[in-house]
Amino acid sequence: MAKNVGKTVTLNYLLGELQHFNKKIAVTSIGIDGEGIDQVTATAKPEIILYDDMYFVTSEKHYISKQLTAEIIHLSNSRTSLGRLVTAQTKVRGKILLSGPADTATLQQVIANNQQYGIDLTIVDGALSRLSLASPSITEATILATGAAISAKISQLVKLTKHQCDIVRLNAVDGNIVEAFKPCRNGIWLMDKAGEVRDLGVRSALTAGQKINDKLLSDTLYIYVSGALSNSFLDSLRLQKNIDKVTIVVQDFTKIFATAECIAAFLRKGGKIEVLYKTRLLAITINPTSPEGYVLNSRDLIRALEDELELPVYDVKQLTN
Repeated sequence: MAKNVGKTVTLNYLLGELQHFNKKIAVTSIGIDGEGIDQVTATAKPEIILYDDMYFVTSEKHYISKQLTAEIIHLSNSRTSLGRLVTAQTKVRGKILLSGPADTATLQQVIANNQQYGIDLTIVDGALSRLSLASPSITEATILATGAAISAKISQLVKLTKHQCDIVRLNAVDGNIVEAFKPCRNGIWLMDKAGEVRDLGVRSALTAGQKINDKLLSDTLYIYVSGALSNSFLDSLRLQKNIDKVTIVVQDFTKIFATAECIAAFLRKGGKIEVLYKTRLLAITINPTSPEGYVLNSRDLIRALEDELELPVYDVKQLTN
């Protein structure tokens, strides 16, 4: 949810635990991770540690700078700004900088290739504001990292984290609706009470609001937004009388770019938002220490989040102590 909330600490904990399983484990990143110093905030960062016989996918530049012995399994034709992607297997424990695929299509290919090599699990290291990799069309499950860097008040931190979790865990529409909207591409699509699907004739939700009125909504059950769901679209619908009879559908939670305030106002008017594909949120991890130095009570924060979210919540550093 922000920088300095313990994402890399969580990754290292998972890798440390997974070394004891009789599974082939791979790791890659959608951004750059493993640096000792954050290039944006100039704060210290935990380095990424891999164990014997783990696999990793990183750029040529960062493969060369690795602090471990490894055997190259595959050299991809896919290029990043830091060179081609290298898939390798570690021979000894050591440190690595991860700079993997720059886009989701390449990430999908990397995961598919890993499966061909017999790899049981590929862990994808996330990045702030890069939610696309958490789409259920890319990865099978997600862990969300939150912490004191977001707010010094537990109540505010819980509120913001709950909003993000509510978005991630949006309900999936009925299977028949999924099949009806699955072929729909580029634009806004409507399903009426007879089950007929039609194209609204606009390519973006940014301009669609002005074409949807009370009369149109009176016969509409579902509005499918194939792209990004924006504030302007929700605000325009919120003004209509029949919005409580209509469900907005997006592909998955990563398509929602509306703010918490805008979504809350829409829901208060009776509007509903669902997804074609639901994300599996496994757990929440916390970092109770902020980069400014203040420290929240870990036990109180865990209890408050678990009570509100009904999800397992972990302070990973406490698990490793």
